Amino acid sequence: MAGWLLVWEMAATRRWISPLFFPAPTTILRTLLAYSASGKLVADLAATLGRLLMGLMLGGSMGMLLGLLMGGSPRLRRLVDPLVAAMHPIPKISLLPLVLIIFGLGESSRVVLVAVASFFPTVINTMTGVQQIPPIYYEVAANYQASPLTVFRRIIIPGSLPMILAGWRIALNTALVITIAVELITAREGLGAAIWLAWQTLRTEHFYAALLVIAVLGLGSNGLLHLLSAWLIPWQRQDHST
Repeated sequence: MAGWLLVWEMAATRRWISPLFFPAPTTILRTLLAYSASGKLVADLAATLGRLLMGLMLGGSMGMLLGLLMGGSPRLRRLVDPLVAAMHPIPKISLLPLVLIIFGLGESSRVVLVAVASFFPTVINTMTGVQQIPPIYYEVAANYQASPLTVFRRIIIPGSLPMILAGWRIALNTALVITIAVELITAREGLGAAIWLAWQTLRTEHFYAALLVIAVLGLGSNGLLHLLSAWLIPWQRQDHST
């Protein structure tokens, strides 16, 4: 990685490549430091994280709840699964005009679209996680006359948790993409809005600086989810190591 950055720096400095399209890494770093020192980075990052987290929690929670219900109820699954299968392939950014018509041009429409993008990975993965629990666990619970609450706490949640967390990870990445895309189109604050402003003014060093922040944000959030998975489902890690 360091070697590629060195080659990039040399090529941009000696103008073997156009600095307008590929500014030197040191130029990008100086721009990022100035971006941070001005306070604009904190404001843009806070705006993006706010939209991301609100949409993720709203859509992900609803998707997980519906997925648990669909996984445990074949009748509900037969009723709802065709709708999920039909809606899931639709690019969520294409729903933006409809969302803007319904919720207006404010912050609500951005959060709703992120929530819609977060909903489908969690509902599908949660439903699949519940369905793949071996029936013998339910039979043992029935023999011990376990209550529905005990079955839910002791069988359904632990048994489906790996797939649920995988769904949340997919939802997080999808939500981040949609958040940036929505900001490109409708927002004045946020990392997506910073990218759009950099494109309009041809300040490509600001463009790369914003992309770098987004990359670090994605890496950090996925790392936190990985640590959370290792903490919540340690038995899966043990299975992989044996």
